Amino acid sequence: MKLPDEQHPSLEIRDRSDLPTPFRNPFVHELRFTTLEKIRIGVMTVTVFPVRLFFAVFLMLLAWPFAFAASLGRSELAVETETWWRRICDIALRVLMRAMWFCGGFHWVTVKGEPAPPSQAPILTLAPHSSYFDAIPITMTMASIVMKTESKNIPVWGTLIKFIRPVFVSRSDQDSRRKTVEEIKRRAHAGGEWPQIMIFPEGTCTNRSCLITFKPGAFIPAVPVQPVVLRYPNKMDTITWTWQGPGAFEILWLTLCQFHNPIEIEYLPLYTPSEEEKNNPALFANNVRRIMAKALELPITDLSFDDCQLSQAKGPLRVPTNSSLLQFNRLARRLGLRTGTTDTVLQQQASRARNIWGYRLGLEDFAQYLDLPVTDMLTELHSLFNQHEDGQIDVREYVIALSVVCQPSKAMDTLRLAFGMYEAKEDRAIVEKELASILRTALGVAEVDVTELFSAIDTLDAGKITHDDFCRFVVQHPDFAQEYLLSSRETPSTPHTVPLTNGFSVDHYNTEEPTCSLPGQKKKED
Repeated sequence: MKLPDEQHPSLEIRDRSDLPTPFRNPFVHELRFTTLEKIRIGVMTVTVFPVRLFFAVFLMLLAWPFAFAASLGRSELAVETETWWRRICDIALRVLMRAMWFCGGFHWVTVKGEPAPPSQAPILTLAPHSSYFDAIPITMTMASIVMKTESKNIPVWGTLIKFIRPVFVSRSDQDSRRKTVEEIKRRAHAGGEWPQIMIFPEGTCTNRSCLITFKPGAFIPAVPVQPVVLRYPNKMDTITWTWQGPGAFEILWLTLCQFHNPIEIEYLPLYTPSEEEKNNPALFANNVRRIMAKALELPITDLSFDDCQLSQAKGPLRVPTNSSLLQFNRLARRLGLRTGTTDTVLQQQASRARNIWGYRLGLEDFAQYLDLPVTDMLTELHSLFNQHEDGQIDVREYVIALSVVCQPSKAMDTLRLAFGMYEAKEDRAIVEKELASILRTALGVAEVDVTELFSAIDTLDAGKITHDDFCRFVVQHPDFAQEYLLSSRETPSTPHTVPLTNGFSVDHYNTEEPTCSLPGQKKKED
């Protein structure tokens, strides 16, 4: 797979001239330190870190009785009349939470703009969402948030969460999504009676290099919203906690080892939706996102939470950071190609692709194959597989890519499907060139060298391998991609591939500098 243009096609910005491009994969965060920074972290670890951690935990425990007392007698369906003792508890909690963040190195918080009252802006949309430290504006305003139901059962933390009257969403309840939206709408239309609801519309943590697709939940009520942008202008980014990078405790440790952690919270002007936006939450969300991106001077991209799952799927074939599959996933989603794509549908697609094996499809033939009209978006999708720059594609590669994005955690199922399309009828085997085509597409890269891998599988030097041969090899070498497709000169997360000009860059650091990578993967979602 490849991308035909040097600019990432999913990049949508009003003025490309003054915004940074290309941008990094938003779901990857790498930390690299100079020798001096490593020494400083080491010193802070044995001196300041334990003291800060102790006081932060102490202050959180001290806040618990106030949150517990203020939550007594509360109803989930109505707002009680504020009494003097509830007001005291509220002030005490704000002071304690601010002291806790101070102990964590957030010595002062810069607030810009004018916060709107709940009667004018019942919903606040915050972005970019990059860390659990984004809770700082929540504790400053005591606004409600959307949280998992399981969170209220966590000792101490659950009581603090219940104090801000969150909207709970349950994963075990299939109707929970609808109920959550209805509750947000009910509170939003209460005329300011309820506390404001703070929502991170991105729905997951990124590295703040761009704004990904906003989920429509905050915009379905069709009420005015106040956009709020967050900035962490620290030189060393120990804040970001995203899908691929340092884990939760590493982030806490490194952040508490910094002398000072600056944060800026900017309240943008109230955004009142038009009639068209009220009837189209996706349009409403996208227009708000553009305003926030302009204030942040960041690009926007149509990558979404689904792309997190794709980029972090576990298995023998992990999608590399420079993969075109993220772009393919966006296009497939917008063209409706992913809807209803089950295992059975994929098998049918593979059978059709095998039947037309040997015929390369031009754009019009590809449109007929998918039963779609020829559009700019379909043209862009077709160009991803135009490997030879002749306007013709092998539709089998499309089926492989579709299988990867529809079932990212089932790499072996995708490979079995691919072997079935490529293998010869007489001996059900494939040759080296066909294996390269399969793995290149499954990884979403321009080129991949499989010579060494193929030789390791083809122990009889027959010049061909079967799916059974491949499976036996994977059992013995579950990390075969890292062993055989990685160059010793490259980082462990980037396969031995030709770099793609897809707008993604693994990092923007000086690789000649002494570095230290802190690996770790966690699932971060709201």
